[in-house]
Amino acid sequence: MKQSKFTETQRMAILAKQDAGQSVESICREHQISPATFYKWKKEMAIEQDEEKRRLKQLEEENARLKKMYAELSLDQSILQQGYEMLKKYQAQDAKKK
Repeated sequence: MKQSKFTETQRMAILAKQDAGQSVESICREHQISPATFYKWKKEMAIEQDEEKRRLKQLEEENARLKKMYAELSLDQSILQQGYEMLKKYQAQDAKKK
């Protein structure tokens, strides 16, 4: 398969020209590419951005889940620590009585 003479950054710059208002035909003529290539790059970029958004959403959901788990474990540890301190206090009182 023939390797492209354009890097990923160059492709993004070329695609950005359309967003700036330049026509596809003039962009293709300027960079000597076919309109089919231009639209293929545009489709690939859209798919890549969707995958990045999907991955970002997954990471945000995982982060929220881990934060909730940490909060619950932190609360459990705090309750156990208080119980342990009360137990030590009661044991000390029982030792004084004997």
